[in-house]
Amino acid sequence: QVQLVESGGGLVQTGDSLRLSCAASGRTFSGYVMGWFRQAPAKDREFVASIRWSGGSTSYADSVKGRSTISRDNAKNTVYLQMNSLKPEDTAVYYCAARLGYSGTDYKTYTYWGQGTQVTVSS
Repeated sequence: QVQLVESGGGLVQTGDSLRLSCAASGRTFSGYVMGWFRQAPAKDREFVASIRWSGGSTSYADSVKGRSTISRDNAKNTVYLQMNSLKPEDTAVYYCAARLGYSGTDYKTYTYWGQGTQVTVSS
């Protein structure tokens, strides 16, 4: 049974950094794509970044490209999202997700989800 548990969110100021963690368990994740999504009030769930477990190829949304880094630790079965230069528009609940196969930006194509962690960036 796959479980994804996010942590690392919090209340920060504009310009600060956070590292979000997603602890994955239940299966070997080779062949999986791990993704980070976020959802702000009154907005749809939005793609942030993804990484292929095997090989580590990454993809980023334009809104975070250049100031965010997604990575994974194979030994710990953990995926990270390092976010720098945070802005108020980054405020959202951040979700970790996973699916087999190809990378993508549509949240509806991801099979497994964590419960989310709140990131709030004050101005």
